[in-house]
Amino acid sequence: MPERRIRKPEKKKVEESEQMKIAFFRKQEVRRELHNDEWYFSVLDVVGILSGTENPRRYWSDLKRKLKAEGATQLYEKIVQLKLESSDGKKYSTDCADTETMLRIVQSIPSPNAEPFKRWLAKVGFERIQEIEQPGLAVKRARATYIAKGYDDEWIERRVQNIQKRAELTDEWKDRGVEIGREYAILTAEISAATFGFNPNEHKEVKGLDKRDNLRDHMTPLELIFSTLGEVATKEITVNRDAKGFDESLESAKDGGKIAGDARLALEKQTGKSVVTSKNYKELSFDPKIKKAVNVPPPDKKSS
Repeated sequence: MPERRIRKPEKKKVEESEQMKIAFFRKQEVRRELHNDEWYFSVLDVVGILSGTENPRRYWSDLKRKLKAEGATQLYEKIVQLKLESSDGKKYSTDCADTETMLRIVQSIPSPNAEPFKRWLAKVGFERIQEIEQPGLAVKRARATYIAKGYDDEWIERRVQNIQKRAELTDEWKDRGVEIGREYAILTAEISAATFGFNPNEHKEVKGLDKRDNLRDHMTPLELIFSTLGEVATKEITVNRDAKGFDESLESAKDGGKIAGDARLALEKQTGKSVVTSKNYKELSFDPKIKKAVNVPPPDKKSS
């Protein structure tokens, strides 16, 4: 078991972290989670608050039928299930939606409570716009979130850098005509395969993660370094070649990933250890008594 690293944040930072972890509306809890660098909110929490129902699950089930009748069929594609902590302290898969999708759901709830909640969600949306215009704000908020979750300083620095470099690469893809969604996923998988010898789903299997787990949130600092290297190299190659569209970007992704992969192999040859490990960060806790973020990763297992 690795030695525990305890981070002692300032009081102000702890308060900010708690706010990032759990949001409140009218003194009622609205659980939210950072997923793919976007805030996702518990649909059940929102439905329960706005409708005043004693059975949010049944209300949400009826509301889904109403939304379908209204023609909002694409809405379901944007709803994801994330594991959120329940009142019993355990985490369960819960329907979650981003700000845009949640606003659409709220529109179909006939309740006077909906208007102030729309304003609250609009504020969150405004914060997101600010983050797009000022990326430093997104980094600051992400850092606070990871502190609250219990990651240590080294990991947070590696992850924040990874987020920044990933954003730079996706900005290049967007400017060069690569389509957000499926094409981004294919290019990312190519970089990962060339860097680690695994595509993202295979990498998750090594770490014992669920399909909906965020792989990068469970990478070790060393894995994050090579992930970042692969994407930085891909961006530089893309710019140097002035790659256009998906096909040319795909070749750049393969070559950029290979640079990181060759570096990984060279390190593994020198150390005799695999960079990719089964270590993950599911064993994280936030100690409210001493108000310190504690990171206790599980023992490493033999990776394939």
